[in-house]
Amino acid sequence: MVTRIHVGGDRPYDVLVGRDLAGELPGLIGDAARVAVLYSAPLRSRAERIAEVSGARVTPIEVPDAERGKTVEVAARCWDELGAAGFTRTDVVVGVGGGAVTDLAGFVAASWLRGVRWVPVSTSLLGMVDASVGGKTGVNIAAGKNLVGAFHPPAGVLCDLDALATLPADDLTAGLAEVIKCGFIADPAILSLIEGDPKAAADPGGDVLRELVERAVRVKAEVVSVDLKESGLREILNYGHTLGHAIEKRERYTWKHGHAISVGLIFAAALSRLSGRLDDATSARHRAVLEMVGLPTAYGQEFWDELLSAMRVDKKARADTLRFVVLDGLAKPGILTGPDEDLLRAAYAEVAR
Repeated sequence: MVTRIHVGGDRPYDVLVGRDLAGELPGLIGDAARVAVLYSAPLRSRAERIAEVSGARVTPIEVPDAERGKTVEVAARCWDELGAAGFTRTDVVVGVGGGAVTDLAGFVAASWLRGVRWVPVSTSLLGMVDASVGGKTGVNIAAGKNLVGAFHPPAGVLCDLDALATLPADDLTAGLAEVIKCGFIADPAILSLIEGDPKAAADPGGDVLRELVERAVRVKAEVVSVDLKESGLREILNYGHTLGHAIEKRERYTWKHGHAISVGLIFAAALSRLSGRLDDATSARHRAVLEMVGLPTAYGQEFWDELLSAMRVDKKARADTLRFVVLDGLAKPGILTGPDEDLLRAAYAEVAR
């Protein structure tokens, strides 16, 4: 059974969730004569399967795994490969992998000939519920994460749940941070499912994880259908990300994204409560649910000044004014603009405890 979740907007597409989805690819790439398949070494066999079913001439491009592949230098090498293959505007880029590979593939597609079609084939939980949905593409630079990129919606998204069975348990757990985020900003049923059976939430072959994936994708699909370019509503998807991205930068992207976002969610909940916008119980629920699935909820007190500096270049900041996504209640996100630094420090104290 394949679940199709529609993403609206000026360039609508479907997210397909199911098992053994390789056969769905030809319908997404249409009559393209050439397909470039970007993948990292651990996913070579899955990329080869995708190449086989594409029905087009294939240019395989192996890229470094995880965040090491999300650089301008790697993107430039991919452009060189497309040039050598004679890629035209009617050809398609396919990214096979987690969020880092699909972010890179989308950016390469967005910038080649000012935009060609692309299809993310997500193989990680994080990629399925976050990176591949919404048309955000990009690479990291020294100044911060995802600061160079483009909004470029895909032709469609394949979320093949079979891939989760081969995912390291730590990666699966990390992906749950983005799922839990969706529960707090929009769909509390996600939180209830996890609280009801935390082990089932991390079982790649079970129905609970499939429902969590579908619910999280629907949350994101509904938001980006209204606001593709993050001019308003889409900002709520960055709940927990301002501090989370700062931690990733400080750790030189050696931390998993979901681990950093988990800590960021604790900070955002504390900031929401200490600013008088969120009740104590919902704030405390953040730590309980995250720890239930084995995600980190603390970071060192001594790193605060460095993290604050990193947050000042966050994409939600306006000039010198920091802005944070907070909660005014369960599933009631809002924006906190220009909070006092003492308030920020107090919220971080709850992370560093």
